[in-house]
Amino acid sequence: AASPSPFRLVFSLSWQAKMAKPVQAQRLEGIDKNIWVEFVQLAATYSKVNLGQGFPDFPPPDFLKDAFVRAVSGQSQELHQYTRAFGHPPLVKVLAQFFGKLLGRDLDPMTNVMVTVGAYQALFCCFQAFVEEGDEVIIIEPFFDCYEPMVRMAGGTPVFVPLRLKAPEAGRLMSSADWGLDPAELASKFSERTKAIVLNSPNNPLGKVFGRRELEAVARLCVRHGALCFSDEVYEWLVYDGRQHLRVASLPGMWERTVTIGSSGKTFNVTGWKVGWAVGPDQLLRHLRTVHQNSVYHCATAAQEAVAQGFQRELELYGKPESYFMQLPRELQQKRDCLVQSLTAVGMKPIVPEGTYFLVADISEFKSDVPEDPSSDEPYDSRFAKWMVKNKGLAAIPLSTFFCDAHKSSHSHFLRFCFAKEEGTLKAANDILQAWKREKSSP
Repeated sequence: AASPSPFRLVFSLSWQAKMAKPVQAQRLEGIDKNIWVEFVQLAATYSKVNLGQGFPDFPPPDFLKDAFVRAVSGQSQELHQYTRAFGHPPLVKVLAQFFGKLLGRDLDPMTNVMVTVGAYQALFCCFQAFVEEGDEVIIIEPFFDCYEPMVRMAGGTPVFVPLRLKAPEAGRLMSSADWGLDPAELASKFSERTKAIVLNSPNNPLGKVFGRRELEAVARLCVRHGALCFSDEVYEWLVYDGRQHLRVASLPGMWERTVTIGSSGKTFNVTGWKVGWAVGPDQLLRHLRTVHQNSVYHCATAAQEAVAQGFQRELELYGKPESYFMQLPRELQQKRDCLVQSLTAVGMKPIVPEGTYFLVADISEFKSDVPEDPSSDEPYDSRFAKWMVKNKGLAAIPLSTFFCDAHKSSHSHFLRFCFAKEEGTLKAANDILQAWKREKSSP
């Protein structure tokens, strides 16, 4: 065979040398894996009942579906085209009216509200707009898992502060209220490098609703250190047992430094519509608008129109029994109690949530089904969740997912279950658990 020409040889060596360099941007290193990709596939393959992902399997309210149908089937051709990049005018107007009422201040719809592709994009805009190399961002554990990679992608360093579990009184189920924020420990995490703290109340995955004393401690530290607050409040309406959701932006000194993030997905049970928003002072939101206009630029017009009509209805019914925001938490509290009863009956130990779609349960009594494996680096709850979906057909998410790598092993005997499901779905889950209990008790 003929030898390769000198040109081909040089080209080949040059190409190999170039390809030896990393192809991906350095900011992506170490954040390529995503728990949802793996567990969504497992649930799709094996589960008979999926209590893993946080989406309802029941429909949104009729008034919202009807609004969407009108938007796409009506005579207005404008609703099929681009709208204002930073938010459809009817939507930002009603959001400004609604949240202005809740926060006790006049909001300008054009400067104090920005519509995003779900709360996820609002979070991304916050980190990209404000965080850079050398900055630290405080994250309270357990945390929704996207916070850490978003901080790292922006060049920042996450600093973790855990919620501490206080043992409940004898004979009482654990509550998410038993997980508290130690003010001294929190204060020790702030420094001159602290750019922001991420607050998530009600908290996913625990369902904890932060109390006034905890939020005031956060506020004092933010003011003292000149730090921002990214407040993820997507579960703001899903609060149970007569508790109240307190908005951190309403506390003294916090409006000027807080971006409050919300979501129609969790507000109206339309997670697939991906309509979220950010509310805050113009001096902060103008930087989010810069990120937004140079990335997503625009959100779906018809979905924004429907959400605007939904909020207009709720603004008129605010505080009245007919309000969907009053009805939904009552319905979900019943679903929560149903799942608590099912898990307790089979020997799991639920942590009763004060809010959200989720409850966390201790699986320690089930370790005989899935023995510990000292040779495995994978957290125990992750192995247990995979075994459970493959062998029992019940999907849940390991709690260790919501901790940084250094702390995963300390919280690896809990699973997170979603109870925002139809009664039939929760009954099917109960049937699986009862059958499992009978298997365990049989000789």
